[in-house]
Amino acid sequence: MKKIALSLAIASPVLVQAETINLEIEKPEFYGKINVTQEFVQPENAGNFSQLNSNASRLGVKGKIALEHGLKAVYQVEYEVFADNGAKKLKGEDDNGDKFEYDSTLSQRNTFIGIEGGFGRVQAGMFDTPFKSVQNKVDLFNDLRGDIKNIISKSENRSKNSVQYTSPSFAGLVATVDHLNSEDEDTNNGLSASLAYTRGDIYVAYAYDNEVNGEKVDAQRVVGQYKVGAVQLGALWETLDTDGNSEEGWMASAAFKATSDVTLKAQYGASDIKKEGGVSYSLGADYKLAKNAKTFVYATSEESDDESVNAQYYGAGLEYKF
Repeated sequence: MKKIALSLAIASPVLVQAETINLEIEKPEFYGKINVTQEFVQPENAGNFSQLNSNASRLGVKGKIALEHGLKAVYQVEYEVFADNGAKKLKGEDDNGDKFEYDSTLSQRNTFIGIEGGFGRVQAGMFDTPFKSVQNKVDLFNDLRGDIKNIISKSENRSKNSVQYTSPSFAGLVATVDHLNSEDEDTNNGLSASLAYTRGDIYVAYAYDNEVNGEKVDAQRVVGQYKVGAVQLGALWETLDTDGNSEEGWMASAAFKATSDVTLKAQYGASDIKKEGGVSYSLGADYKLAKNAKTFVYATSEESDDESVNAQYYGAGLEYKF
């Protein structure tokens, strides 16, 4: 990481003497990802069609600044871009509470400022909740149609007005607590927290949300992942409790690194959280083109008691990271 050295001269108003402080600022890192798929959709009760999807393509800048007392300032600004049609229809709300839709060429993602040291990290802004983050890499079809947010879970949240603390690692155990400001005297603040343990190829985590999805709405999630040789296995279970009414969902995934360039993937899940009787299963394969580039294919099926949701999706895509 390239660093920029700054010398600051601080002069006392009384003494004609200057003290020089050297600060090392890591050169900001510009990064991004473009992920685009050509997808063919076969609904159960409607005609077939095709679509081009931009799957959470993004641009961002991040960096750190060395401070005194062993501290570092951290920052990140990240926006989603839409490589398929150049814009996305977003929802807004005016000062009178009236909702409206508008087209946007950018959509804010994880953006924050913070400070870190031996005590851990504190950051403030808009970013994924600890509940969402603990899924780690269990969801093998993240950002594609097989993403757990489409059928399995309602709690894949990126929350604004958040202040988050992440502890240092204690023998592989990390605790994270996120306070979500409601900024409204009539609405309770939200809380999202997690405990994650990593040891070698073993990963297990527990997460809890309190009123993140609304008042009297709580959620719990348990995640496990294990890698042995060329095989990666993962599982996720969660429950959503709304004013005493509880619904559950789960998923399991497996990835097999067939060669140095080819990875085969499979994923299955069932949930009543988003749709009664919801089921999602996906098969796919990734082919590595370079360190930061791949092409891939997938097939996903979604089913539920609501037949309007039932459909099959077949896609092929490219992903470049920089």
